[in-house]
Amino acid sequence: MKNYCRKIFKWVFLFAAGIFLFAQSTYAHCQIPCGIYDDNARVMSMLEDVKTIEKAVNMIKDLSSSNDPQSHNQRVRWIMNKEQHAQNIIVTICDYFLTQRVKPEAEDYLQRLEKHHIVIVGAMKAKQNVDMDIVKKLKKDVEALLPFYPAHDH
Repeated sequence: MKNYCRKIFKWVFLFAAGIFLFAQSTYAHCQIPCGIYDDNARVMSMLEDVKTIEKAVNMIKDLSSSNDPQSHNQRVRWIMNKEQHAQNIIVTICDYFLTQRVKPEAEDYLQRLEKHHIVIVGAMKAKQNVDMDIVKKLKKDVEALLPFYPAHDH
């Protein structure tokens, strides 16, 4: 019985460790630093997250008028989706931009810091609400980062 428990514990531990490592690798760009940066692509990705949040808010509102189990199930799924995409924005700002691209020695450091912080707060508010005005402001705030990270040819 002890060997069986050890084997179970080993597999549970390996599974949990795998999930932890997978989650870490899917959220954050490497921080070694690798020198491979596409800042504009990250901003565009955040704008895609905002579009998904917008769609989720619309679907949550549409599904709220029905109380059947299927509508409830779909509403919960849209809520979870909205939460995840807002979290993606927060992680991108924190783990990519603030740790690697917003440099304290930059002349416009405080301006950049403020604009990035505004996006984090907007994403947090998008998680807490189903208010389209908050989503529109989040989109505008993410778009305000584009002048710092223009598209360029590779």
